[in-house]
Amino acid sequence: MTEPVSAKRPHLVLIETSQRKPFTAHTPNGGAKPTVPNLPRAQHGASLHAQLAALAPIAERAKALQQEQELEAGFGVQIQFIGQPDVELAFTKLGNDTKRIELLSVRQDGNHTIANVFVPDGQLVHFEKYVTDYLAEKKNKNGSALDNKALLNTIASIRAAELRALWTDDPSLLPEDQSVAFWWEVWLPVRGKHGEIREEVVNDFRKLAATTGCQVSTSRADFPERVVLLMYGSENQFSQSVMALNCVAELRRAKETAEFFDGMPVEEQQGWQDDLLARAIFSDDVENAPRICLLDSGVNRAHPLVAPVIQNDDLHTVSPAWGVHDFANHGTGMVGIAAYGDLTEALSSSLPIRIDHLVEAVKLVEDHGDNQGSNELHASLFADAVSQPEVAAPNRPRVFNSTVTSADYRDRGRPSSWSSMVDRLAADADHNGEFPRLFIQSTGNMFDQNAWLNYPACLSTNLIHDPGQAWNSLTVGAYTTKVGISEADYLNCTTIAPTGGLSPMTSSSATWERAWPLKPDVVFEGGNAARDPLGAWVLPSLSLLTTHNNPQERLFTITNATSAASVLCARMAAQLMAEYPAFNPETIRALIVHSAEWTPAMQQTYLPAQGAPTKTDYINLIRHCGWGVPNVDRAIWSMANSLTLVVEDSIHPYQKEGSTVKSRDMNLHTLPWPKDELEALGALQVEMRVTISYFIEPNPSSRGSASKYHYPSHRLRFDVRRALEPLDDFIARVNAAAAQEDNGEHQSPRDSAWILGDKRNKGSLHQDTWKGTAADLASRGHLAVYPAAGWWRTRQKLERYDLPARYCLLISIRTPETDTDLYNAIAQQIAVPVVNIA
Repeated sequence: MTEPVSAKRPHLVLIETSQRKPFTAHTPNGGAKPTVPNLPRAQHGASLHAQLAALAPIAERAKALQQEQELEAGFGVQIQFIGQPDVELAFTKLGNDTKRIELLSVRQDGNHTIANVFVPDGQLVHFEKYVTDYLAEKKNKNGSALDNKALLNTIASIRAAELRALWTDDPSLLPEDQSVAFWWEVWLPVRGKHGEIREEVVNDFRKLAATTGCQVSTSRADFPERVVLLMYGSENQFSQSVMALNCVAELRRAKETAEFFDGMPVEEQQGWQDDLLARAIFSDDVENAPRICLLDSGVNRAHPLVAPVIQNDDLHTVSPAWGVHDFANHGTGMVGIAAYGDLTEALSSSLPIRIDHLVEAVKLVEDHGDNQGSNELHASLFADAVSQPEVAAPNRPRVFNSTVTSADYRDRGRPSSWSSMVDRLAADADHNGEFPRLFIQSTGNMFDQNAWLNYPACLSTNLIHDPGQAWNSLTVGAYTTKVGISEADYLNCTTIAPTGGLSPMTSSSATWERAWPLKPDVVFEGGNAARDPLGAWVLPSLSLLTTHNNPQERLFTITNATSAASVLCARMAAQLMAEYPAFNPETIRALIVHSAEWTPAMQQTYLPAQGAPTKTDYINLIRHCGWGVPNVDRAIWSMANSLTLVVEDSIHPYQKEGSTVKSRDMNLHTLPWPKDELEALGALQVEMRVTISYFIEPNPSSRGSASKYHYPSHRLRFDVRRALEPLDDFIARVNAAAAQEDNGEHQSPRDSAWILGDKRNKGSLHQDTWKGTAADLASRGHLAVYPAAGWWRTRQKLERYDLPARYCLLISIRTPETDTDLYNAIAQQIAVPVVNIA
């Protein structure tokens, strides 16, 4: 008997489908060749020479102070290169590893680019020689210019760095009153050929800060080329050490978290708790069941619905003085969502509810979660929170969920110490990627009810909060289907969001710079709000129902916004982990995003009403809605006409040949395409969706903000063979495309059937959808995964270029319902047709 088209079937897992092929891309030059202005050589060279000469006595005074302080990391001075107005400063040419000259940070000030550079004692002559060769119009024996014009003509002036020159955050965050004390985020460089002078740099900074009366935090965050600390003091205090200050790369303002809000309206309690418990089927595999580890405000386990899914030993805290209990009425509610989903649905149903996962909790924030005045760096606190359940139970499968974000969104996609720590932990950088982690992070909320009245325009200006910009996290925004108002006093109100529209409380990456990832990744239910002529309101009927932190007072309370949405996503991740226990974290992330679809309301809001959407239209849609709303059935199951192929593989992106690090391999995947069946379908319209998910190792700094090559360790790309394209031509085209990208050139793709095309290559999860005929798809049976530049390649001295990079690749075909069973046609071609699922 033929299995029905709608029957659920496990995804098809492909084993050893890729061939390693040598691959060489051009050495990246950091982007398209910049325009170098023509300047009067003699006049400009003499000016720069005089400015460098004026720095010599300043460098001597700095050295004397540093000797007096007995600094350990070496002597030197920070100088500042100011670019010509409206000209791209060639800042990558300012550093020199051999002479230990370090580019510390790059920032934009109006129409000028400003670079801070550490110059060791005695090395000012390096730049003086640059100017001498420039004035002499030096050439090599072949007549090629060696006059440094490409660098020096982009420089307007050179001067000693001042304290404010190190500030790379929003200028408005630095108090005008220089006597005001506040918490600074201090980014220190890591020195030595292999970073072996890390501790000496930290010790030097602590010595200098102590002389000024500034207080430095004990916690820290470590990255490949930076250490981040917090310091409390005023600009006046800190300025006292500026002459001797040779060990600060950049300064930012420290963040405070203020994400938890209680005191919301309480939905009328229902007496159905016992019924739900009677219908609930909990996992009896306590040791191996997947865990959702909530990094939140603590948990009160006494709640009858909470106790079955979390054990006493699984309650942790980053501060013993705080305890593990939930005083904010937030963390306990997140347990309810993690276990049961929206309790409104769970309580209303009469069906059994199966819960194959359990919960862990780490108290990451005290009381309402703002931790104001704390000298604990959020990145360090976050890392501590992650380590606690892993130390207690190291071998458990788990997904981490955090609803804690900063109170603002000033980073605008730029990596922070906090988001970089999320990326570092996800990639398991400390163990070369051996034990990666899945992090699900909320985007952060907007509770400005006046702004809601300007919906949906307000969503474009409320940007994702730190650390939601983390490349490796699954960043979750909120949408809503809750449009029914049942409160008698508010029946004259209308809902702000339409059914299927974005929640008014969510945030977006609408105005981030193009280089940063496409966030959010997905959206889940986050509740709605109501409006009338008097304003906007949060109502219980438009919210989610969950467990209250004080069950003696009440059993249920409401929750909403991106906190609830992100925990719903974590619940789906745990369900996938229970079904596919062997899958990697990269694969679970990919399955969730791969299963998502945009609602009609999302498309109506962000895609044009007339004409075909452009790639830019789709980017705008994704920066608001992610890839849409995931579907757990679609993530777990394939069907005859909607099937998913799963590939878990790895690639060696780079290798060292002689003194040069270059690209090494690309993986060519042969797909078991049902060619005869697809050709028989002819002109039938079909879709192919491709997702690649991998984790990058971060290297954060302002230098990283200025170049796409510096923050991610590596970048991967995919391309699919075109209709009737010979295989050798496809391989050659992939090589050419990679070389063009490394040189900053982007050729418009001829294959316009992809909805994003070359715009998909942001972050560390890339997805695109191809639409065309079944006959056209039949000859597209090869897919290439290949590397693009990252700091593993460009930062040779860190010696990470030999590391492999894991990835997950998902390819799905979707057709209208037909009598053709594509699933079985593919299953018959592969040696192991399906993965064993639990």
